[in-house]
Amino acid sequence: MDKFRKKNTVTRADENYAIIGLGKFGGALCRELAAAHQDTLAIDTKEKLVNKYMNVANKAVIADAQDEEALRKLNIASFDHVFITIGSDIQASVLSALNCKDLGVKDLICKAQDRSHARILERIGADQIVQPESDMAKRIIMHHRQPHIIDYLDLSADVTLAEVQVTNKKYTERTLGELSLRNKFDVNAIAIIQQDNVNVYPEARSIIHFGDTLAVIGSVDAVNKFDEKFNSQ
Repeated sequence: MDKFRKKNTVTRADENYAIIGLGKFGGALCRELAAAHQDTLAIDTKEKLVNKYMNVANKAVIADAQDEEALRKLNIASFDHVFITIGSDIQASVLSALNCKDLGVKDLICKAQDRSHARILERIGADQIVQPESDMAKRIIMHHRQPHIIDYLDLSADVTLAEVQVTNKKYTERTLGELSLRNKFDVNAIAIIQQDNVNVYPEARSIIHFGDTLAVIGSVDAVNKFDEKFNSQ
């Protein structure tokens, strides 16, 4: 029988989340969601881990996600987002993902150990797959090689969203219309970040100043070339 540990604090949440696996990554997700006042269910087979997060998540449950009936009792399909963050036990991860999809989970985000694991999760139908160690390594290398790219998010294998700081005076004190980013650099600007001000609806007449950050979307190659141009002296 599943054991429940309930948190007494009542929160107001926009969406609700379930986290299956309370290791380092799953635990970190749980804490971040709690800090954001989101309604969260934490699930693990180990009572020690469930007890650890009973006062963090809104509800902590001892249950095995490889058991479809256990997930059905938890009404897992009612959650807006379900994370499977099971560590090295690939079989448990895959079976849990299969059960979630069979039960109708709308948005399933899975942690993968490697590319082979990720391919299996893709075939099952996971909506998003993350590889925290690999993703962090890519971010470190990107920041080391191109320090003016403050942050980025791969939208697909070929398209990325990046925040690029502008330090080349050749491209400052000019409007987006004058810079013609789409025609000249094959990227689209979706926001201009100026200190504490964020313009999420930049117009052609919006002016770029030295040190501003542009949020742009484009192919990986186009964004890299854009960064080189806008930060070369």
